[in-house]
Amino acid sequence: MATTQITEDDEGKKVVDESGDEVGIVSDVDHGTAHIDPNPGVTDKVKSKLGWGDRDEDTYPLQEEMVSSITDDEIRLQA
Repeated sequence: MATTQITEDDEGKKVVDESGDEVGIVSDVDHGTAHIDPNPGVTDKVKSKLGWGDRDEDTYPLQEEMVSSITDDEIRLQA
């Protein structure tokens, strides 16, 4: 079931645009705001999956208003 509420369970999920192209991964979630790493390396992906993600100057905030849906595997952005 798809939702649009961002939680810590979304860390490590890929973020895709409306056409399904991957734009990054969720590196960290803080108070309902996902922080997206647009160019994750293998280490970043593993850390995020394990909940060890963190924010740095290379991540960008993603507010819930920008999200079309959230599934078990990805966060899809609105057009």
